[in-house]
Amino acid sequence: MEEEETIAVPVNDEDDPSSTLLDLTSYQLHDLDSVELPPSLTELDLTANRLSTLDPRIGNLSHLQKLSLRQNLISDAAVLPLSSWNALSSLEELVLRDNQFKNIPDVSVFKKLLVFDVAFNEISSLHGLSRVSDTLKELYVSKNEVAMIEEIEHFHQLQLLELGSNKLRVMENLQSLENLQELWLGRNRIKVVNLCGLKCIKKISLQSNRLTSMMGFDGCVALEELYLSHNGIAKMEGLSSLVNLRVLDVSSNKITLVDDIVNLTKYVYSTDNLLYGFALVDSLPHIIYCRLEDLWLNDNQIASLEGIAEAVTGSKEKLTTIYLENNPCAKTPNYTGILRKIFPNIQQIDSDIFS
Repeated sequence: MEEEETIAVPVNDEDDPSSTLLDLTSYQLHDLDSVELPPSLTELDLTANRLSTLDPRIGNLSHLQKLSLRQNLISDAAVLPLSSWNALSSLEELVLRDNQFKNIPDVSVFKKLLVFDVAFNEISSLHGLSRVSDTLKELYVSKNEVAMIEEIEHFHQLQLLELGSNKLRVMENLQSLENLQELWLGRNRIKVVNLCGLKCIKKISLQSNRLTSMMGFDGCVALEELYLSHNGIAKMEGLSSLVNLRVLDVSSNKITLVDDIVNLTKYVYSTDNLLYGFALVDSLPHIIYCRLEDLWLNDNQIASLEGIAEAVTGSKEKLTTIYLENNPCAKTPNYTGILRKIFPNIQQIDSDIFS
């Protein structure tokens, strides 16, 4: 019987980056017996294989910074060795997405972890996150079966939290995430917005939940992108203070009137700080029109285009994309022409793109 051929890994001079990265994506490997693992590796990508166990040699790669085991067949029992891989204490990125986990694995040995990804598993609880390093900046737990937001209070450096496609009903325990910039909670069962006083949020997704109101975002003055499609919202409200908003998606709701964005018309600023509303800076008002660029209102119940120009007064020059299809108003004669007159710099109306 012929010996199984070892997969050749080019290892060059230590200063050559090619000697520190090993990408074995989609090799359909059942194990790593035929793979050489150079001790100089800083990145090991094992995405899309057939691995069901962890090769113990990985635990000796003391220079490793990024490890991806995405899309394999690894279970809770198989991942237990991670907790004793002390040589990897400086690991910064660990991707365990799309495996067979039912629990958050013990990764407490990784003291400098920045990215932790356990999305697309069968995890029913966030119990175990309390052992994850407080250095974490990105946490992905989407497409699981999590019912409660818990054990995240120590993540003071967290910038991105992805909990979409779970079983969450309540937004809670977010108050200590003072550096959070992106919050993704789409496809859950949330009925009420509760951001727990967070001020640094730039992107929020609550698509496909059970919201009936837009209230709850008024303190998010840094917010740039807000996604609320596929809910039960009937009224546009709570938007007047969101002066940095660039993208607003409230498509597939029950909205009948374009409202509460006229107050985004302008804000006043100085070189020292940003002042919202009308004020005088050096005895003169410094006015900048609002930043809204994309407005998605399709699949609602907006009856008429009448009044829309007034409703979006401050966005006329800035808006480049608007969706209004599948509203009664979209049947207005010369619908596209009317919108192009309202928005002189428009580049896209529904699926029509203009040069």
